[in-house]
Amino acid sequence: MEECEHQITALLKQWSHGDSQALDRLISLVYPELRRIAARYLKRERPDHTLQCTALVHEAYLRLVRQPEKEWQNRAHFFAVAARIIRRILVDYARARRTSKRSGGRLQVTTPGPAKSQTPAGVDLLDLDAALEALQQIDMQQSQIVELRFFGGLSMEEAAEALGVSTSTAKREWTTAKTWIRRHMQGTREDHEYERVGPDQGTL
Repeated sequence: MEECEHQITALLKQWSHGDSQALDRLISLVYPELRRIAARYLKRERPDHTLQCTALVHEAYLRLVRQPEKEWQNRAHFFAVAARIIRRILVDYARARRTSKRSGGRLQVTTPGPAKSQTPAGVDLLDLDAALEALQQIDMQQSQIVELRFFGGLSMEEAAEALGVSTSTAKREWTTAKTWIRRHMQGTREDHEYERVGPDQGTL
C-alpha cells in the first residue's frame, strides 16, 4: 500500500510537469481506488437509487483529469480534490432526481451514530450538503475534513496530510464537525456548543 502511495505521488508530479505518459500509468493506480470510494459511498444510499458505481467513477475521473491544478502535491491532495468532485456529482444528481421526481426523490445516505444518538438512520444528501455549506462559513477546516472523510474515504491520517495538520488536530476537528452537523440538521443550530461523540469512523 505504501509503495502504491509513493507511485501515485511520483506519477502525479510527473503529470504536473507535462509528462502525458504518466497519466496513462496513473489511471491504472487511481481508478481502482476511485471505484472503491464510490462503491463504499453508494452502499449508504437508499436501495432504489439509480446512480451506478461505474458511472460515478467515470464522471469523477473525467472531471479530475480536467482539473486546472498546476502542481499535484501527493496522493492525499489528489483524493482531496476527488472528494470535492464526488460530492458535487452526488449533490447535482440528488437535485436532478428531486426535480424530476418530486415525491420521494431525494437521495438519502445511511449515517450510523452512537447508540443513544437521536440522529435518524437516513440523512438527506441535500440537507447534508447544506449543513456543510453552513459549517464552511463558521469553520472551513472542519467542513473540509468531513468532505475528505465522508465523500473521499480518506483515513484520518490522509485527511490530516491533505489539510496540513497533525492527526490529533484532524481527530478533534472531525469529532466537533460531526456533532455540529448532527445538531444543525436536527434544527438545534447551537454553534460551537459541542459534546464528544462516538468512536472515530468515516461516517457521520
